[in-house]
Amino acid sequence: MFEVSATATEKLTAYLKENNVTSPLRIIVMNGGCSGPALGLALDEQKPGDEVFEQESLTFLMEKELMEQCGDVSIDFIDAGAQSGFHVRSSVPLPGGGGCSSCGSGGCGC
Repeated sequence: MFEVSATATEKLTAYLKENNVTSPLRIIVMNGGCSGPALGLALDEQKPGDEVFEQESLTFLMEKELMEQCGDVSIDFIDAGAQSGFHVRSSVPLPGGGGCSSCGSGGCGC
């Protein structure tokens, strides 16, 4: 299952329109520092082996292998002042998380 909240759809549509962007949005794996890898969004073009999802005027892309690894994926927009942003979640946690090994404090931001 692939789900995008109404708020995320509205914010993404507005951003792309304001910046005159027509590229699809790709769900990618990003380095998450101490927290391990996390899912994020990037502008990209469709490639062989992509799953394609349409949401109103938006096109989302995700590699089939990543989709199989992640299970259900949802995108939401969290409105939290300076900490506002898009939150991309999967029903299956990505491997590789588990704390910071370089400082031991867990709050180093590495």
